Amino acid sequence: MVADIIDNIRRVFQAVNEYSKKAERETGLTGPQLWAIKVIAAEAPIRVSELARRMYLHPATVVGIIDRLEARELVSRTRSQEDRRVVEIQLTDRGKGLVAQSPEVAQGLLVKGLETLPDKKLQHMADGLAQLVNILGAQEIPPRLLLSQEVNLPDSVPPEDP
Repeated sequence: MVADIIDNIRRVFQAVNEYSKKAERETGLTGPQLWAIKVIAAEAPIRVSELARRMYLHPATVVGIIDRLEARELVSRTRSQEDRRVVEIQLTDRGKGLVAQSPEVAQGLLVKGLETLPDKKLQHMADGLAQLVNILGAQEIPPRLLLSQEVNLPDSVPPEDP
């Protein structure tokens, strides 16, 4: 059984690595950046807080991703017409073109798959992964986004500049 667990961990790492390399090769974006524009494409216009919720990330982490996407002219921020205090994010024409031809993202597949599992299975997986973290003594390591320098920090901690 230990061999099966180790092999499955290897498979997960390989799959995430392959998805990420393909995304970066085909789009020039990191996995988290591509995942963000895919969520934005499906939900635009969208607030940062809602994007963070859908990506299971802290808003401060998402702001850094959006900053980089905006610098590449893939997204734009605009004030809501209903409430001028609210900033909404949407894809630019360039971003729409990129997302239309982009590959699937490992993070998106994971979220979609996990959200369909019953609570009992989710709890079982959460317990097993927490045990792996404990075995590795990794409880204090800040969670980096998959194959990225981005760290998913709580709102109270300013994001690292990658």
